[in-house]
Amino acid sequence: MIDEPLQIFATDAAVLIGIVYSYLPFMILPIYVAIERQDQSLLEAAEDLGAHPWSAFWRVTFPLSLPGVIAGSLLVFIPAIGEFVIPDLLGGSQTLMIGHTIWVDFFDNRDWPSAAAAAVVLLALLLLPIWAYEKLQSNIAREGL
Repeated sequence: MIDEPLQIFATDAAVLIGIVYSYLPFMILPIYVAIERQDQSLLEAAEDLGAHPWSAFWRVTFPLSLPGVIAGSLLVFIPAIGEFVIPDLLGGSQTLMIGHTIWVDFFDNRDWPSAAAAAVVLLALLLLPIWAYEKLQSNIAREGL
């Protein structure tokens, strides 16, 4: 099918493939649980009212599975943003990710002030979506009561 081997190693594509391969289960499982817990009679009602399967998915299934999508996104975002092993092994020295940069600054360059500043920025980046998710959950709980 191809004339020469693909040159994927030590590229951003290799890092992307590695991260997707590593963290895909953390995204799929919360979505699966959210879809599994849905009441199937809602889809039947949408079909009885004349909704096509894609319309029923986008108007019934997807909105009800949004908590699983959000939880999966947080489960993937938090460890993936600080990933340093996959970029180091698959991306080579040209790949820039904040976790890998912090690792290099701490252990290779011995530039502790710069690494500490980057770690604080990373912590702020990670706390923002967690705070937003908690705020959303408390608003949902408050409206439900």
